[in-house]
Amino acid sequence: METPPQGSGSQLHKDLRQRHLSMIAIGGVIGAGLFVGSGVVINTVGPGAFLSYAATGVLIVMVMRMLGEMATANPSTGSFVEYARQTLGGWAGFSVAWLYWYFWVIVIGFEAVAGAGILQLWLPHVPLWVMSLVLLLLMTATNMYSVRSYGEFEFWFASIKVLAICVFLVCGSLFVLGLWPGRALDFSNLTAHGGFFPKGAGAIFSSVVIVIFSMVGAEIATIAAAESAEPERAIAKATNSVVIRISIFFVGSLFLLAVILPWNSTKLGSSPYVSAFQEMGISGAADIMNAVVLTAVLSCLNSGLYTSSRMLFVLAADGEAPRRLLAVNRRGVPVAAILTSTIVGYACVVAAYVSPKTVFLFLLNSSGAIILFVYLLICVSQLVMRRTLPPERLRVKMWFYPVLTLLTIAAMVAVLVSMGVRSDTRSQLLLSFLAWGVVLSAYFILRRRPRVITLPEVAVAGGAGAAAYGDSSPGTAALGPVSRVLVVANETVQATALLTELRGLHDEHSARYFVCVPARPLHSGQGAVWAPDTAVTAAERRLETTLGILRGAGLVVEGEIGDYRPMHAMDRAVAEFRPDLIVISTHPEARSAWLRQNIVEQARRKYPVPVRHVVSVVPEVIFGT
Repeated sequence: METPPQGSGSQLHKDLRQRHLSMIAIGGVIGAGLFVGSGVVINTVGPGAFLSYAATGVLIVMVMRMLGEMATANPSTGSFVEYARQTLGGWAGFSVAWLYWYFWVIVIGFEAVAGAGILQLWLPHVPLWVMSLVLLLLMTATNMYSVRSYGEFEFWFASIKVLAICVFLVCGSLFVLGLWPGRALDFSNLTAHGGFFPKGAGAIFSSVVIVIFSMVGAEIATIAAAESAEPERAIAKATNSVVIRISIFFVGSLFLLAVILPWNSTKLGSSPYVSAFQEMGISGAADIMNAVVLTAVLSCLNSGLYTSSRMLFVLAADGEAPRRLLAVNRRGVPVAAILTSTIVGYACVVAAYVSPKTVFLFLLNSSGAIILFVYLLICVSQLVMRRTLPPERLRVKMWFYPVLTLLTIAAMVAVLVSMGVRSDTRSQLLLSFLAWGVVLSAYFILRRRPRVITLPEVAVAGGAGAAAYGDSSPGTAALGPVSRVLVVANETVQATALLTELRGLHDEHSARYFVCVPARPLHSGQGAVWAPDTAVTAAERRLETTLGILRGAGLVVEGEIGDYRPMHAMDRAVAEFRPDLIVISTHPEARSAWLRQNIVEQARRKYPVPVRHVVSVVPEVIFGT
């Protein structure tokens, strides 16, 4: 079985540089929600609004830390999709991927409309839908040219956003400390208009529902890192810096806004940063900040196109979206996935023009809580996956596991409950649950579709199918003549139990053997985007050692590193090797990701040959890492 040639039509290129990833990570959480929406939060909470951002920031930091732990051990395009699939099952991976895709394609349409609204400040006679279309076409062309062009645009967009916040932090600090011309030290706005908590301390936590959506985007860095040369380093850096970014950019700037302007000022509603600069006497602040907000909108639109297209790419690779979405151009860009994602964006632009109060509003509300569902599944995935990761793979560790993980899960559930209690967010929660219900229904409908591989007639005693054989210890199931045995194992490929099983089969049958180790990245060569190179190298060492042992025992055996997804690896091996017996080796149930995914039972239902399951206890395994 040959490896797909490097440069084949389904490889993503690793063209993102460390500076791109640094700015994607830094700028990912700085969007129009901070520049515009923060004023609404201050009006709602009072001067203590910066504490709402601090509390929300803690949740985002926890999620990023958990994601960083999993992603440094397994950097991948659509990272948390695969982690949910591995730990919780196919339904979770399918849900996360499609929900996250849906969230971002709605964001694409919304940001295109929002950007056009800003442009109308300078071009009032140009129709809104025309400018929305122009912005969408511009960002589509950027993403379709190359992943590096996406990285370059995002680098400069993020740089502008960061520079604007830094300028505000410096000027605002000088202003409130009395170091500004004509100003004295003054923090009176923190208590002057009804106190620090004019609407009660509870408002700090109730506003988390609003604030959390302004911090979405930090996780994009873990997706983009897979298209860089050093994914583990990039993810570790992004994860470790998220605390500082949120503390300075969100909490710091919100504190200054609360000091500079009264919390109940009408100036906060439209653009609080513009109002703050005007309070300082800086001329031209409105045009400057509106340009910065436009940059933030374009950055979000740019990232939305990138992220949604990669989600479709991952879904197509898993057979849960049309396979043609895997096609890439000569620069390694998934053009079909990008264009498919833009279709929804164009539909949102049309809906905003034709039916802004019904269809467009429905689309926005139906994605309102989806990101919380995704974050919740990331937390649960880490809770489960941590127990299966070898210590040497944990370059980034979640603090105080499992206590902080469980507390974060509880906090996410509390936010969802708060959305259900609040009249202004209840419809978003219900419509988001409806969207999730549709996705889950699609998953179970697709799962029912038969996907049985038809093989030529093989010599199998007792008829086709392996249900009669059950799980087996070495030698427990009686077989008829066996001539071709497919062995599927990864970390247990050198385990005593598996080697004993194969030697026993060799004593009874004159057969050829093929050992498949599911560990290869999604694509080979330069376009590898899923498993770390170190994991593949370790699997190759284990495979070579195993082949040497078996050949030394007189077996006729070949082998390969297969697709990292065991069922995909088996599909290919079964189609090409055409076995009359499959032997699957796993860890015990407590630590086996394959058993959590029901790989053995799936194989028994799918392939018309006997399937033996060998369980190898941990002390028997000779790890190659």
